[in-house]
Amino acid sequence: MTAEVPIHDIVGVGFGPSNLALAIALAEHNAGAGAPVTAHFLERQPRFGWHRGMLIDTATMQVSFLKDLVTLRNPTSEFSFLNYLHAAGRLVDFINHKNLFPLRVEFHDYFEWAAAKVDDVVSYGTEVVSVTPVYDGSGVAYFDVRASDGSCLRARNLVMGTGLRPQLPEGVTAGARIWHNSELLFRVDALRGTDPKRFVVVGAGQSAAEVAALLHEEFPRAEVCAVFARYGYSPADDSSFANRIFDPDAVDQFYRAGEPVKDRLMRYHGATNYSAVDVDLIDELYRRVYREKVLGVERLRLFNVSRPVEVTGTGTVTIESLTTGERTVLDADAVVYATGYRPADPTPLLGELGPRCLRDEEGRLRVERDYRLVTEFPLRGGIYLQGGTEHTHGITSSLLSNTAVRVGEILQSVVDRRVVAEPAGEFAVSAR
Repeated sequence: MTAEVPIHDIVGVGFGPSNLALAIALAEHNAGAGAPVTAHFLERQPRFGWHRGMLIDTATMQVSFLKDLVTLRNPTSEFSFLNYLHAAGRLVDFINHKNLFPLRVEFHDYFEWAAAKVDDVVSYGTEVVSVTPVYDGSGVAYFDVRASDGSCLRARNLVMGTGLRPQLPEGVTAGARIWHNSELLFRVDALRGTDPKRFVVVGAGQSAAEVAALLHEEFPRAEVCAVFARYGYSPADDSSFANRIFDPDAVDQFYRAGEPVKDRLMRYHGATNYSAVDVDLIDELYRRVYREKVLGVERLRLFNVSRPVEVTGTGTVTIESLTTGERTVLDADAVVYATGYRPADPTPLLGELGPRCLRDEEGRLRVERDYRLVTEFPLRGGIYLQGGTEHTHGITSSLLSNTAVRVGEILQSVVDRRVVAEPAGEFAVSAR
């Protein structure tokens, strides 16, 4: 049996902020001079969504609004956050606010606004189930991308935007009383009206602090126990010089550096992003702890220099002091792990191509400067990664800071490497 398979210059796997930014870059490129670049994106969610479980009303972004989907690549873009504010009738109000850091819910609304402008190139509710290489005499010429709805797209290039996956410590299994902070708002909705007595929050970063603050507010009869190995929440280093680690030029410098230098840079500047909390939130939590000590009713308890050593499915947590070895057993209605995320490994989706992607001595994927995977065989096009490149490109790999610039570099690579092939819009006949 044969069927016509549409050929696209790019098929994007996933449609989070990174591939949304790429779709915008494509739209702007195609509106100008030159041959258009055709693309389609497949997203398993039913609509655009970005960390919906942590869209706390009071939470702000930790990145400047100028590091939106477009501005660092194209400051005149109609897809900018400022243009969104103008369309929403809030531009003057935002200026008077005198703040570089919008509410997280507002930035998510901006993403949705931008996504609606390019929704003709994305299929929501459609999950990629397999990628099959199509060979010619010189190697892999195309990729056949099959989706959960039975459709198949043929791609000259793949852009993998598979995002991050919630990470739980080894040996911890999620359940009714044990969950990752990415589910926070959904779980809080379910808990309203149940009169919980105690929560345990594990973690020392921004998300852990936000979870502790929200649970403390939402459930005024409940005790919130924050557990972390540090003496206290550490402030994020957002000083001007330290923020240079997020500059576009820093990607070049990091990529060219040797492994010892890369390791040192990540250690030096980890506090700009990892296990670090906004100072305002730290101060607010301290105010709450102190106020409760004055009032004699301590609901916000900090188990610092401690770790959970045993957690049962029923919510019983054994906490051990790292200095004295003393153990405290707590019965909790919920144990929330704010223990970060890990990049999704794209290779299982690549089928027979996955094992043929080259890795370094530590088993990490080898990636070119233009974010292409290195393979042991020739590819006419490329497999590009949006995320999962921290070991090669630095700390901005999975952050918004460099997204606009990164997608411009990926698009330019696709254009520069494009070979004379089928005209855009032509169909190929594929045996299926």
